Amino acid sequence: MIAPELWGGHECTVNRVEDRWRDQSHLSGHHDRIEDLDRFAELGLKALRYPVLWERTELQPERFDWSWPDERLARMQALGLRPIVGLTHHGSGPAWTDLLDPAFPVGLARYAREVARRYPWVRDWTPVNEPLTTARFSALYGLWYPHRRDEGQFWLALLNQIDAVRLSMRAIREVNPEARLIQTEDFGHTWGTEPCATQANFENARRLMTWDLLTGRVVPGHPVWLRMEAYGLGARLDAIAEDPCPPDVLGLNHYVTSDRFLDHRLEHYPPQFHGGNGEIAYADVEAVRVLADHPSGWGRSIAALWNRYRLPIAVTECHLGCTPDQQRRWLANCWHAAVQARCDGVDLEAVTVWALLGSHDWDSLLTQWRGSYEPGAFDVSTGEPRLTPLGELVKELAADGAVHCDEPGWWELDQRLLYPPAHGGALVSGNRH
Repeated sequence: MIAPELWGGHECTVNRVEDRWRDQSHLSGHHDRIEDLDRFAELGLKALRYPVLWERTELQPERFDWSWPDERLARMQALGLRPIVGLTHHGSGPAWTDLLDPAFPVGLARYAREVARRYPWVRDWTPVNEPLTTARFSALYGLWYPHRRDEGQFWLALLNQIDAVRLSMRAIREVNPEARLIQTEDFGHTWGTEPCATQANFENARRLMTWDLLTGRVVPGHPVWLRMEAYGLGARLDAIAEDPCPPDVLGLNHYVTSDRFLDHRLEHYPPQFHGGNGEIAYADVEAVRVLADHPSGWGRSIAALWNRYRLPIAVTECHLGCTPDQQRRWLANCWHAAVQARCDGVDLEAVTVWALLGSHDWDSLLTQWRGSYEPGAFDVSTGEPRLTPLGELVKELAADGAVHCDEPGWWELDQRLLYPPAHGGALVSGNRH
């Protein structure tokens, strides 16, 4: 068996809703438990996605508090855990900036230079986690700060983050020319009924925009170029295409909810799923709940990214909020797909067990403080981390790379279907750019 590396990451989002800030490292207790790093190392992980977040470190302009990352990164060095340093994670920067601020890219790059100078030995970086997803939630759906619901502002927020990545990696590589960009993004596929074909095609093209922009692909002829040019962004697209910053590793984040299904037959779905694009009304639901022949997402997503970019890939978030047995099956499903991809010649570097300490309030997309919690490799609900069945599987994988989990997950059973079943082969499956 050709096994990938096993990486990990704790849910470290710092996001802002109006004037309230939500810090997952405090909610999990990790902020005050450096010994968690020893627990992570004991799992057998090779690398750890780890936050040195702008919002947490630059407390006032030009005033930095390095005490927390200094202690943690030193401990990681001693434990032999390679850090993959993240600078923003679904955040919009410190209080004096935001995703729509023209100064956001330069500000993050300036901070990135300070971090690189502080830790010149760090090789792997993610300056901005999931730029597209963060722009959608912040400027298209209005859920996170600065709470806009405007497509033009959404594209602007995305380009500001892409420029922030480009400028940050330039600054980091001035310190460490060997620095690698591991660019994460949520990725799935959208299906739809025939009347929703145009929207399905658009959403499948949009899902690739983080990586398409960084690889210099968004030029005239790209399926989204004219749409963005109409918002007056053509010059910025040209500048990015002329000076791209291709990722050294594509970071694939995929969830059971990442695949979507668009259906014009609103009567089949509860009102909370009804929406539209101004031209047609449709329901937007999880594909796994309606497609009778829904294919497993891991293998399909890995193959799609490899065939399009031919760049190294890592699964950078593998997580399922569910019962312990289902969490184990989701990781096993991902691991099998990763091993098969490597056997097929895909340069797949690693699988990352995400949310090692679990996550808080993601069932409301971090918009409500309800105290909901779902465990990960550890359960911190009592305040003291306790290894879960998922964590036990992680240790098994790290020990010999073998996983024995033959039972299907709920996403593979007929009971998953909540709505009148459709068949993907007879429907619009989106573009194949």
